[in-house]
Amino acid sequence: MGRCSGILLHISSLPSRFGIGDFGPEAYNFIDFLNRTGQKIWQILPLNPTTPGTGNSPYSSYSAFAGNPLFIDPLSLVETGVIPAGDLGQIPAFPRERANYDLAWKYKKEVLDKAFFRNMEHIESDPGFILFCQNNQFWLDDFAVFSALKTRFNGAPWYAWPENARFKNQDQIRFINNNFEELVLKKKYWQYLFFSQWARLKTYANNASIIIFGDLPIYVSLDSCDIWAHPDLFMLDQANLPTQVAGAPPDYFSKTGQLWGNPLYDWEACAEQDYHWWRKRIEQNLVMFDLLRFDHFRGFAAYWSIDAKEKTAINGQWKTGPGAEFLSRIMDYFSPAQFVAEDLGHITSDVLELRDSFNLPGMKILQFAFGPDMPANPYIPHNHVHNCVVYPGTHDNNTVKGWFMNELDDPALARLQEYLGKDITLENISREMIRAAMASPARFCVIPIQDVLDLGPESRMNRPSTADGNWEWRMLPDLMNQDIEEYLQRFTYIYGRANNSQGESG
Repeated sequence: MGRCSGILLHISSLPSRFGIGDFGPEAYNFIDFLNRTGQKIWQILPLNPTTPGTGNSPYSSYSAFAGNPLFIDPLSLVETGVIPAGDLGQIPAFPRERANYDLAWKYKKEVLDKAFFRNMEHIESDPGFILFCQNNQFWLDDFAVFSALKTRFNGAPWYAWPENARFKNQDQIRFINNNFEELVLKKKYWQYLFFSQWARLKTYANNASIIIFGDLPIYVSLDSCDIWAHPDLFMLDQANLPTQVAGAPPDYFSKTGQLWGNPLYDWEACAEQDYHWWRKRIEQNLVMFDLLRFDHFRGFAAYWSIDAKEKTAINGQWKTGPGAEFLSRIMDYFSPAQFVAEDLGHITSDVLELRDSFNLPGMKILQFAFGPDMPANPYIPHNHVHNCVVYPGTHDNNTVKGWFMNELDDPALARLQEYLGKDITLENISREMIRAAMASPARFCVIPIQDVLDLGPESRMNRPSTADGNWEWRMLPDLMNQDIEEYLQRFTYIYGRANNSQGESG
């Protein structure tokens, strides 16, 4: 794919009648918007299940393979004959501006339960369901049993379960499959519905010459099916609890560093199994996405290892990651053209060498570009290489307007204005930063939808290191208008990024 552009918008942020964005009509409408404005990329965040206990973060899931049933569209279940329209019941008056995960799940769970019980008798003879289970057996069987156990123990983390359930074994799996057969089948069926709807949506995008750009979190949560089913791949003790956990060292922003708490991989054990779990995980993601971002790519070069007993990240130490050996094995099965390296944060030469040795595009963030070192700054457009992805900001940054209002000091504003050659105000900052990103030599340009819509700090998606109120922002359907479409289409055309079907219009 040549020079192109696209939009960052997570599924949860789409408009919808059901309390959270989903795979419904507005997702198809958004693809149509991308097509009309000449975009080639739709970037989203991970689609794995979320939980209130981790702030509904898509980066803290209880499965690295499963899909989030919250994204299943009830209307599509009616259209495809899975349920009659009456099963939708009384749709609550959900708020439009924020995703309400709890209320949305309360409603959707009722609908999904009805879908399961209406179809239960013939699910296991459905050729589509049989094929889905065969193709996803590596993770689906474990996930369904794990989910059934979680339900049986009232949602408690697996490490609080009775000892005979805490350690995966064949006797226990037989017991669950025999005694909770209906519950195990339901968990599989919900996944079947999720992946069926996602496949239809992705096909619609691909038929419009739009690729889906997904995200692969490097770590998994302690309370996850992945740790429970594959404890030998992680740094755990005899009770399967972590001995070493992930985080980031102290820096300018945090004197004590960041203690993420995710169990670290036992990379030697992963290598002994020829990285099989990793290969299956990436294979699963590349069925779902056309392009995949390695989140926290620097962790493959070296990672910050913290003793699990520590209260902060101060006393951690750098450990060598699996590096070129791991990526070489991965690239025996996949193409480097399918990946992007998230190379932000504390980046050292070994990270850049690892990225470049596999010709992976890195990321350039314009909000980082206007410091005192501006002429030599790697994020300033004139220093961008072709093989990278440029963003005004990502889901972890403020919106451009919020950045201008709250984070850009006077010297940086002066540098920004000198660089762009014009007075920059609250009224024009979003479009001028989009223009600068579009004009970059970078092969890929991705714009958060909040910046396309010129929204302020109240529309920020995530504030790293804060626990509450993240991942909730939603796009109101009436924010899109003809002016926005025309300027986006025009910028995309002027800077040589237009979808091949777009001519000089607008």
